[in-house]
Amino acid sequence: MKTKVVKIYEQGPKEVLKIEEIDIEEINQNQVLIKHQFAGLNFIDINQRKGTYPLKKLPSIMGMEAAGTIIQIGSNVTRFNVGDKVTHCMNLGSFSSIMALPESKVIKLKPDIDLKIAAAATLQGLTAQYLLHESYVLKKNSTILMHAAAGGVGQILCQWANQIGAKVIGTVSTKEKEKVAKNNGCHFTINYKEENFKDKVMEITENIGVDVIYDSVGKDTFSIGLKCLALKGRLVSFGVSSGSIDPIDINSIRSFSGSIATGGLNAFIKKTEEMQKNADILFDMISNKKIKVNIEKIIPIEDIKNAQYKMENRLTTGSVILSF
Repeated sequence: MKTKVVKIYEQGPKEVLKIEEIDIEEINQNQVLIKHQFAGLNFIDINQRKGTYPLKKLPSIMGMEAAGTIIQIGSNVTRFNVGDKVTHCMNLGSFSSIMALPESKVIKLKPDIDLKIAAAATLQGLTAQYLLHESYVLKKNSTILMHAAAGGVGQILCQWANQIGAKVIGTVSTKEKEKVAKNNGCHFTINYKEENFKDKVMEITENIGVDVIYDSVGKDTFSIGLKCLALKGRLVSFGVSSGSIDPIDINSIRSFSGSIATGGLNAFIKKTEEMQKNADILFDMISNKKIKVNIEKIIPIEDIKNAQYKMENRLTTGSVILSF
């Protein structure tokens, strides 16, 4: 049996991405074999391809999120049956039409969940969940600043923050994205290409600042963001799409007892039971229409270079998924 994969032999520009067909090894007794229908495209894929995030070995099959159907199970597998709908994330190699994984790393989906939605929302939705409930426990009447509010994580997080009862401020780069952000829960939007986001935040909050900032941008927003925090506020850094963060003087936040937290989804999905429980909460929110998932584009896996180009250059809003 063969699988179609997206592979790189070196890190670099989008041209290093190669489409290949390779043989699949026999699964072991603790693994399941998944036929992917869709894979999610995320900024982590671009950072891994470019070299911003190092890879343990090269060549490497790319991709960190996909959804599909189980076609084979190992003899020790107890959580799944052939035919089950599943999703998974943070498993390098997900840009594969067929993939073997330990059952402990796989999330079971209810039959009514659309695999397109699962591929679009698993990584981004679970990221939003830990940001809101772990990195900073968001409470009713808190004020948040969400950078890249029209992106995939941003749209889910802003909607979820609304369900909690927070005041949501979001930064965007275009007027089109302002509309998207407002349609997904932002009470205020700031076009950072036209406005100084620090000045605008302080104007909106009457010079109080925000309780928490969720920042996946990094270099372009981090240091200025610290100046937007309220007393005892927290900046949660969970990505560096604009580049690595410059060193800071910790004294810059000491005067108002501010704090900085780093975010990484892996830490919150290591335990299978916790991962499945949190995924169930996420997809129940989606099924109950408390959160809507905006799939902007479905692109064939063969067009992966173009898909990454659009995302890398911020020509997308919402989620982009790849079809096999």
